[in-house]
Amino acid sequence: MKDLQPNRRTFIRSAVTTAAGLAVTAALPARTLRVPAPARIKFSVIGVNHGHIYGQTEAVIRGGGELVSFYAKEADLAAAFAKRYPQTKLARSEKEVLEDKSIHLILSAAIPDERAPLGIRVMQHGKDFMVDKPGITSLDQLAQVRKVQKETRRIYSIMYSERLENRATVKAGELVKAGAIGKVVQTIGLGPHRMNASSRPEWFFDRKRFGGILCDIGSHQFDQFLFLTGSTQAEVVASQVGNVHHPQYPAFEDFGDVTLRGNGGTGYIRVDWFTPDGLNSWGDGRLTILGTDGYIELRKNIDIAGRNGGNHLFLVDQKSTRYIDCSQESLPYGQQLVDDVLNRTETATSQEHCFLATELALKAQQQAQRLTLNKQ
Repeated sequence: MKDLQPNRRTFIRSAVTTAAGLAVTAALPARTLRVPAPARIKFSVIGVNHGHIYGQTEAVIRGGGELVSFYAKEADLAAAFAKRYPQTKLARSEKEVLEDKSIHLILSAAIPDERAPLGIRVMQHGKDFMVDKPGITSLDQLAQVRKVQKETRRIYSIMYSERLENRATVKAGELVKAGAIGKVVQTIGLGPHRMNASSRPEWFFDRKRFGGILCDIGSHQFDQFLFLTGSTQAEVVASQVGNVHHPQYPAFEDFGDVTLRGNGGTGYIRVDWFTPDGLNSWGDGRLTILGTDGYIELRKNIDIAGRNGGNHLFLVDQKSTRYIDCSQESLPYGQQLVDDVLNRTETATSQEHCFLATELALKAQQQAQRLTLNKQ
């Protein structure tokens, strides 16, 4: 099944947070989904402030989850979500969802700084939690989440969608695991995004609410670095952030980069909010994986050389240079997460990996030098 066209993908993968944007996302036809698996668990949603909630919900439905209820305190956002999932009950309060003993898993794309406190309440009510990135916005929050997760033994899963819900990245992970390029030495992850400033709510421009650019959109790249290098320990060598082009939003950051060193490889990350309107995608996301016997390059959302759609993979090894269209690859995260909920396993992603990726993003954000550029 082909992915959505780039202009429509914008509404799913970018930070669509207005009622109008969520309504458009909610109206996308069911054919964009793979056939749902038979229901194996029941799940609910609390907080729909980011358009990623639709991708999260669809992943769990594909994996065998039955969406039974949701709660959103904003009437317009609740109406948009209800339109997309008319079979779902609108709960009267967060408490009603938390105390429903039939619910196994709760999803959230609330305002970023509200996600960790919600996740703690979810786990304390004996339920598993899957949250949009950034799943945690401060080191203090991380310490509290780790403590409660250890006490409750519930799942706290952050959906790093640029790996878990991108078909080319899933394929790249399989190739790396199979030894296609030897031992991985370095990953280079580039995560450009389009601003769409007029569609953004106030919290989008407040670092205290979204956590900073490295914590927010950079979190995907830390996850990919750990996963593809196989690193279980890592440190931030250097990081920098800046607001170089949006003085009208003084609490915003539009550029950041990081150098990493892990026990399985090294990494470089660059993220920004400079995608030009002339690109037919929300961002030209790229990932290069350097190995001792070759390299892989991904063009995740668009190939500016002319190939249609996204999910493009290029593999260069000792024998040849090959192109692989990954648009038909499966996305196992939803099924694996449902399996983990039922079996108390860690097949989707390990809990320590999930937390370490976030810890690195938070430390990079905290340690970042402030970048200022001379304007000519």
